[in-house]
Amino acid sequence: MILIDGMGVGKAILAVTATVSLVFPAHPIFDHALPKLSDYGFFKAPINEQIPISGVIPYTIASELFSDYAEKLRFIKVPNNKSISHNDDLSFNYPDGTFLIKTFYYPSDIRDPDSDRRLIETRLLKKTGSEWLAMPYVWNNEQTEAVLALAGDRTEVSWVHSDGKPISILYSVPNLNQCKSCHVYNNVQQPIGPKVRNLNLNFSYDDIPMNQLDKWISVGILEPFDDKILLPQTVNYMDVHDGSLDQRARAWLDINCAHCHRRGGPAETSGLYLEVEETDPTALGIFKPPVAAGRGSGDLKYNIVPGHPEESIMDFRIRSRDPGIMMPELNRKLVHKEGVELIQAWIKHMPERK
Repeated sequence: MILIDGMGVGKAILAVTATVSLVFPAHPIFDHALPKLSDYGFFKAPINEQIPISGVIPYTIASELFSDYAEKLRFIKVPNNKSISHNDDLSFNYPDGTFLIKTFYYPSDIRDPDSDRRLIETRLLKKTGSEWLAMPYVWNNEQTEAVLALAGDRTEVSWVHSDGKPISILYSVPNLNQCKSCHVYNNVQQPIGPKVRNLNLNFSYDDIPMNQLDKWISVGILEPFDDKILLPQTVNYMDVHDGSLDQRARAWLDINCAHCHRRGGPAETSGLYLEVEETDPTALGIFKPPVAAGRGSGDLKYNIVPGHPEESIMDFRIRSRDPGIMMPELNRKLVHKEGVELIQAWIKHMPERK
């Protein structure tokens, strides 16, 4: 990836386009991806302040995918006079041309998310026909622009962590193929986070809290539900006061693991299904032997041994930083300490079986 400054925009974009064309020849992305993030007009100038224009709606989700402690800003843009419909299972049908926008950034001190933030990348998902196209954009050092980076990128990132200690990592922006490895469901690339249960919470719009689903309905981008009271709601796994231990652990597994570990997902053949709706104990991993895990099993017998996280493959893999062992297996340099502690507590508090 070529990071550019204001003096070499034209040459850099030509170089990036030529490089990506060799890596992804004749890819449909070239009919949709613009060279620079500013070309879409999603944000008011300066675009690094991430203030959306009218029609671009900010949102959040109840439980977030762990991304090496990166903070995220999320937005949705639905084409004018179009709206999102929903099915009986509450899955969404997005109109063509819908954009999901997600910016990853690091504050200088993670204890203050707004402190001297550095934008790293902005990922776009665009609905085109039956699937979504992923388009990653990498921010330049001057924080004035983000440029298309279909081949991915790596950049050094540093911050002060919650314990007051400095952390530095080599942050990886996924390439086009890596995006698909997580976002594929039934062989079609799809969003992961924006589900009814993950959106069913309040968000502050101009300092006024409002349920996000109600907001989307009020501005016309989402069709109304028959009975909102019955809509599911995911807990925030990071909030010890939000839901039970089981609910928080299941929320963590759902957002961090279930995009692969579900029926129709990339890890379907493992037989380990971790969606929050899953009710089969064996499918959740309880006394379930691994399937072709290799050294990822750590010579342990079962994915989960109730009462014993130290004997559970799940705990072994989420604690690892070895690329051949760790889960989730992509775009992670660090262990999610809080997530590991949550899953360990969940397994430890499961009733032991004789």
